Amino acid sequence: MTAVGAAVALLVLTGCSSGDGTGPAPGRSATTAPAAATPQDASPSPSAAPAKGSVKVVSTVTEGLNTPWGLAALPEGDLLVSSRDKGTITRVDAETGEKSVIGSVPGVSPAGESGLLGIALSPSFASDHQVYAYFTTTSDNRIARMYYDERKPAGQQLGAPDTVLRGIPKGRIHDGGRIAFGPDKMLYASTGDAGDKALAQDKKSLAGKILRMTPDGEPAHGNPEADSVVYSLGHRDVQGLAWDSGNRLWASEFGQDTWDELNLIEPGRNYGWPEVEGKAHKPGFVDPVVEWRPAEASPSGIAYAEGSIWMAALRGERLWRIPLAGRESAAAPQAFLKGQYGRLRTVLSAGGDKVWLATSNTDGRGTPKPGDDRILLLEVA
Repeated sequence: MTAVGAAVALLVLTGCSSGDGTGPAPGRSATTAPAAATPQDASPSPSAAPAKGSVKVVSTVTEGLNTPWGLAALPEGDLLVSSRDKGTITRVDAETGEKSVIGSVPGVSPAGESGLLGIALSPSFASDHQVYAYFTTTSDNRIARMYYDERKPAGQQLGAPDTVLRGIPKGRIHDGGRIAFGPDKMLYASTGDAGDKALAQDKKSLAGKILRMTPDGEPAHGNPEADSVVYSLGHRDVQGLAWDSGNRLWASEFGQDTWDELNLIEPGRNYGWPEVEGKAHKPGFVDPVVEWRPAEASPSGIAYAEGSIWMAALRGERLWRIPLAGRESAAAPQAFLKGQYGRLRTVLSAGGDKVWLATSNTDGRGTPKPGDDRILLLEVA
């Protein structure tokens, strides 16, 4: 696949980027952003640049979160947010910001970048009330579903976990962790190489992959191999999954010491790690559509809104807009909120031109400010 997206950022790194972006974090400014942020333009793209985008901070939805990681929107508009280190899921009132812990996920064993990571609601949540979670135990990473019973007292509203997939290799770094239901109502999960590079190219391992399965954890019909949940391979640490208006799957990926990536994911394709990093133009491997130096990115969550992918950067401490320009291309990215809210972890579509954005300054690599961590509601264009 030939990518047309521009390579941005010209910084030369002296160290490696872990799954969550190691190295000295840039300095932060005040935690309150202006009503509209000024974009920091990326380097020119060979494709025609679209109209400049914009980001407006509508409100701070809530504050005082501990290591927030996954976000899911309930049908009535409230949010569920997972705490990586606490192993809890909290309900946030989208209007008042009031927080209420609905329960803990048994068996979570946080260490380094691992713990309670992504969460997602069943496509049939209105009738089955199932919340899915990706988390680390003492032996592996796994995906389980839990019944959410709002009638029970706060803190006791999650039922016992029903494991749908186990045996994903774990590590202190590179655990992946994003889960999402696609337009096909199948469950997708991103995994990291767990610190063992060779696993990303091992088709028998669940590490360094994007997985696709039924809600019960079985290989989904149409997967590259009928008896496998592996959908794509050759990934170092994917933490962002999103579908565009054409139902194409996009994924953000941490590089090592050279290039972070945004990839267009297609079934059965090999995205190169650890044989290649960034745009290598090497037969047998898919080049990213866009690449960044890790100091400006170290990307985690992504969302699609208003014709663009919106990508949260941890080490880069900014929100990237990547306008989708063609079937396999993107126009020059733009960066917003640079340094204003510190490390950014998760972006979730709120419908139309709105997205939610969660910060990640209490994750051990940030410098928490008063109010951290928080969820913001943004208007994007």
